[in-house]
Amino acid sequence: MIYPNMNYFELFGLPETVSVDKQKLKQAYFALSRQHHPDHAASGEEEQALELSAEVNKGYRILSNEDETIRYILENRGFLAEEDKASLPQEFLMEMLELNEELAETDLSQEEGKEKIKSKLEGIRHEIYEPVQAIIEDPSTDLSEERLLQLKDYYLKKKYLKRLAAQSGQKL
Repeated sequence: MIYPNMNYFELFGLPETVSVDKQKLKQAYFALSRQHHPDHAASGEEEQALELSAEVNKGYRILSNEDETIRYILENRGFLAEEDKASLPQEFLMEMLELNEELAETDLSQEEGKEKIKSKLEGIRHEIYEPVQAIIEDPSTDLSEERLLQLKDYYLKKKYLKRLAAQSGQKL
């Protein structure tokens, strides 16, 4: 990769915020896609144009998805590392252990079982979203350390919850 430190917010001319303006992102994406398409590259610059085009596509994919945008911001700001999954609160992990046990005991082939688990997952998702809702929906760029730590907690919990949802055939 030629562009290891590329900032996708800068690339698309957008402020660094979780609440990405999807319309502006789409407009910038189409403009950059046309501008950096390998078919329009000067002779000898095709490979570089192809790599930049791939970065434009990757950046668009990341900034189009709220969870991916949160992950991207946290990684860029140095708030997310592989060992972070161990930093989830013990209370949350115990709740997930209980949910996991309930999943194992629930007959997911029955509609009633599916609905019960879906309802429980949605309740937990809402519970973890509520404290960060203002941060996520705020188009400002106030991403202080405190707000980033709240986003990190939310991101890690939601990631864990999504794995449980996938095990039960649910989608969050």
